[in-house]
Amino acid sequence: MKRIVTGLAALFLTLGAFAQGGIPILDRVPGHRVLFHYTYSLSQGGRPMTQVTDGDVVVEDNAYLLSGLGLEVRSDGTTRWSMDRAAEEVLIETVEKEDLFTNPALFINSYKGYMDKIRVNGSSSNSLDVTLVLDEDTSARFVLKNIVFEDKQGKSDFTLNVKSLPDSYVITDLR
Repeated sequence: MKRIVTGLAALFLTLGAFAQGGIPILDRVPGHRVLFHYTYSLSQGGRPMTQVTDGDVVVEDNAYLLSGLGLEVRSDGTTRWSMDRAAEEVLIETVEKEDLFTNPALFINSYKGYMDKIRVNGSSSNSLDVTLVLDEDTSARFVLKNIVFEDKQGKSDFTLNVKSLPDSYVITDLR
């Protein structure tokens, strides 16, 4: 799960960075709810890694909903709920502002420190392909497809009412 959250954080870094860099599709991000399908892969030492992660994301301001690899991660910007439906487990955590890897809003606000590490591989009116160089041997590639902009709808979709879940779920609340 940490890899998915890390990938999501890097993805939001990418969104924030290119919105300021003049890519038209990302210039539209502020003020909207944004939905897209993503594919995330790592490369080490110039060799692509075999594990590829994909899923769907909904973003609105500092709130997000990430679905992928059997996990559903929701955050309203203050609290994060990570749910594994197959295992019937939910982890609830406070979003730590200093944690860049689990809070996409921090990446959006601090993207300027990473501009020299981002490469655009391609973009269109509803897709984006970027590479983020993490260090000299490791890079992450993000392909965003089917990017859709909607009017803001509020943060209710980014919270989880754990009382609505069946009694069989194990709820771990770390707040």
